[in-house]
Amino acid sequence: MKKIADFRLIEKKEWERSTFLLLQCDEPLEEIKAGQFVQVRVDDAQHTYLRRPISIHDVDYTNRTITLLVQRVGEGTNKISDTEIGDTLNIIYPLGNGFTMPEDKNKNVILVGGGIGIAPLYYLGKMLKENGVEPIFLLGGRSKNDLIMLEEFESVGKVYITTNDGSLGEEGFVTQHSIWKEKQFDMIYTCGPKPMMMAVTKIARENNIDCEVSLENLMACGLGACLCCVENTIEGNVCVCKEGPVMNINKLLW
Repeated sequence: MKKIADFRLIEKKEWERSTFLLLQCDEPLEEIKAGQFVQVRVDDAQHTYLRRPISIHDVDYTNRTITLLVQRVGEGTNKISDTEIGDTLNIIYPLGNGFTMPEDKNKNVILVGGGIGIAPLYYLGKMLKENGVEPIFLLGGRSKNDLIMLEEFESVGKVYITTNDGSLGEEGFVTQHSIWKEKQFDMIYTCGPKPMMMAVTKIARENNIDCEVSLENLMACGLGACLCCVENTIEGNVCVCKEGPVMNINKLLW
């Protein structure tokens, strides 16, 4: 069930290009699946009229909190990132479809994230672990400065790293990491830049591995009304905000 609610900022961390926001609601949270997202209203921004879609990084039902990782891209995300402790953000949630949980707990799964695309994978990893599946994370960035919250991910599962400049982990792209030769996987979940996800999709298809991707198409309304997030699939054009953002690669024309 979708809901519009005010969330109060109770904790904040900042890096060079990203911001961690821990937000608390006065009311009990709606059920949220890993991979779903929120639409955040941007107040007092001169040129920003539409809400901004942000992946849900974590959920705590007991404390009625959600966590967002926001990348500073333009006026809207900068304004959201500049929110001060005690201020409120108006949010529509939960939106879209989430990742599916493996029925077999013995499945070997890998969660592949690039840049801010790591955001929804933490909550997914937690949900997998709660369902008896041990997650492996493969996270990539341009440099070590792009990789944040690593201790948090390490608390959930084994973490492997790649950086383009070799400043942390193995040098290169996530698709070039040695883990692909060392282990066999039954399921891949991935989120990040489209070229990265397309490369991961290629690995999945070549090795007959089931794979789900979280698309990052440009979204405006988040409700399937504006048609700006359309993706061409085997079923025709669909709105990513409603039919996704998570999709099985078997539906995609990549």
